[in-house]
Amino acid sequence: MACLPRSPRVQRPCPHAGRDHPLGGHLPPRRPGEVARTPYNKNTERAWKYGNFFARHGYVFVWMDVRGRGDSDGEFVPYRNDAKDGYDAIEWLARQPWSTGDVATWGGSYLGRIQWLTALEKPPHLKAMIVHVTPSDPYVEWPTGTPGPMHVCWNRMTDGRVLQYVDKIDWMKVYEHLPLLTMDKAAGFVSRHWREDCAHPTLDEWWEPLRYQHRFHEIDLPVLHVSGWYDDEQIGTPLNFAGMVRHAPSERARRGQKLIMGPWGHRVNESRKLGEVDFGPEAVIDLDGYEVRWLDYWLKGIDNGIGEEPPVRLFIMGANRWRDEHEWPLARTQWTKFYLRSGGRANSRFGDGVLSTEPPATDEPPDVYLYDPARPVPFITDPLSSQIGGPDDYSAVETRGDVLVYSTPPLDRDVEVTGPVKLVLYASSSAVDTDFMAKLVDVHPNGFCQRLCDGMVRARFREGMHKEVLMEPGKVYRFEIDLWNTANVFRRGHRIRLEIASSAFPKYDRNLNTGEPLATSTRMVVAENRVWHTPAWPSHLILPIIPE
Repeated sequence: MACLPRSPRVQRPCPHAGRDHPLGGHLPPRRPGEVARTPYNKNTERAWKYGNFFARHGYVFVWMDVRGRGDSDGEFVPYRNDAKDGYDAIEWLARQPWSTGDVATWGGSYLGRIQWLTALEKPPHLKAMIVHVTPSDPYVEWPTGTPGPMHVCWNRMTDGRVLQYVDKIDWMKVYEHLPLLTMDKAAGFVSRHWREDCAHPTLDEWWEPLRYQHRFHEIDLPVLHVSGWYDDEQIGTPLNFAGMVRHAPSERARRGQKLIMGPWGHRVNESRKLGEVDFGPEAVIDLDGYEVRWLDYWLKGIDNGIGEEPPVRLFIMGANRWRDEHEWPLARTQWTKFYLRSGGRANSRFGDGVLSTEPPATDEPPDVYLYDPARPVPFITDPLSSQIGGPDDYSAVETRGDVLVYSTPPLDRDVEVTGPVKLVLYASSSAVDTDFMAKLVDVHPNGFCQRLCDGMVRARFREGMHKEVLMEPGKVYRFEIDLWNTANVFRRGHRIRLEIASSAFPKYDRNLNTGEPLATSTRMVVAENRVWHTPAWPSHLILPIIPE
């Protein structure tokens, strides 16, 4: 479907729908509608599958190319036309003679964010949203002041009107290119969108049309939120659910939020196995059937009981089972501090770093490592941007001296960690700018070091993404690192582990440690970074422990 011309802001469905038309003939029964708008080509097997599925359950399913992609006219400018175009699509559907006038939106990733942006336009006939794996506001997932290196792969895939074949490009070589501003040329094309994004390292007015997470109070809709613990944009889905529960403008909308988090990557509910980890026979669910029940409740008014069911459904990894909950984060969470402790030699998994619930009573020597941007710590991932990371084994990475490792002893009982994970880090550097990365790991008895979640802070943005503030070399600063979320039972005999480094490449671009402009600099310096754990500077990991 091509982009539609602008329509008046309020349009009603044809009053003759579902009965004899005054001009002759008989119109089909009116049905509620569902809209999905995509930059990834509407003419696919996936579109056919979902279109037929929802049609069989009594919904008109409209799958359309966004502006400038596929069969739609105009120029593709990621996200910036989608709010108003989405409004028009919804209101067009609502006024068709076969429509009841009740419309929902559906889709994930790009299709998810543009649902939120469209909702802010307040189309009168939009009644509900189903959003999968939704990106957050700019710089929430990648708080670096730059688009992530792997985003240039996405820009290449969406260059032109149809999806481009990118599998044979040496993406790891592309990601190493400096300066960041011309990384697109290293991939064999020139992207205006990549370069414009690189030109705005702070959260300025350029980014405002892409933001929605500070405006939940304007969105009066029930929303079904779906993601996976290994979705590379996972952080947005629990944030959006909790934000709508707290800030949606009506009690009806606040009570109309549902959250489903599975053991999945960016493509939800696809397989019981992700990487080397098999999450068991319960990992894949009848998500399509649940979505139909949810739509029936909100668009058809069918009292099927879904409104009384608990609003949160979580897959607990390690135990490999689903559990219903009543809120996020869980009200019974025991927020527990695990202090970083060592004798100053926490380098690698062969060092002396430990996690302890006891804070340091005396000044312990800091852990020191050299971060060389020319030799970054790898983040394990396929090179394409379609899935960034998973439950990968970091045992080899942990042999590096520029990775600090802190572990508990083997656990004498099962310990469940479900909820947001945060690190309070006291650190200093010889450089005016550097990065600190943190990763939560489940260490199995056989030595498999399973990544659970991770996060980072760029020192120049430690006071927020609105401004850049360089460090004073040698001065100790307090950093807060959001490691996103997890739901995992560390089994008896396993160990809880924290990794700290100053790079996670290519998930994040390398900090060159100079404080120079991020997009155009190429000069590198080696930084000597120190992590402190003393009574005055007690670095600690905060875990959401769920009591048995």
